[in-house]
Amino acid sequence: MSELESVHNYYERKVIEEINKNYNKTNLINTQLADLACIALNKIPPRYIRHDIDMSFYMTTEEYHATESRVATAVKEAYEKLKSSDRLRK
Repeated sequence: MSELESVHNYYERKVIEEINKNYNKTNLINTQLADLACIALNKIPPRYIRHDIDMSFYMTTEEYHATESRVATAVKEAYEKLKSSDRLRK
C-alpha cells in the first residue's frame, strides 16, 4: 500500500466495529448492514488520518469516550432510521 492509500476516515473502522459488536445479530442482511454503516458515517464529521494509532495517541481519555459515544449514537440513530424505512418493510 502506498502512503497515499493509507489515508482513511478514522470513524470508518469504529462504525464497523460498533455494527459488528451490536448489530450483526439483528435481522439485517449484509447489504442493509452496509447501508447502516453509510448512514451512521454520514452523521459524524469525518476525521481523515493515516494511522489509527496517531489518533489514539493524541486523544485524552475524555475525547476517547466522547468518540465512542458519538459512534454508538450515530449507529443507533442510523439503525432506527433504517428500521423505520420502507427498505426494511418490503
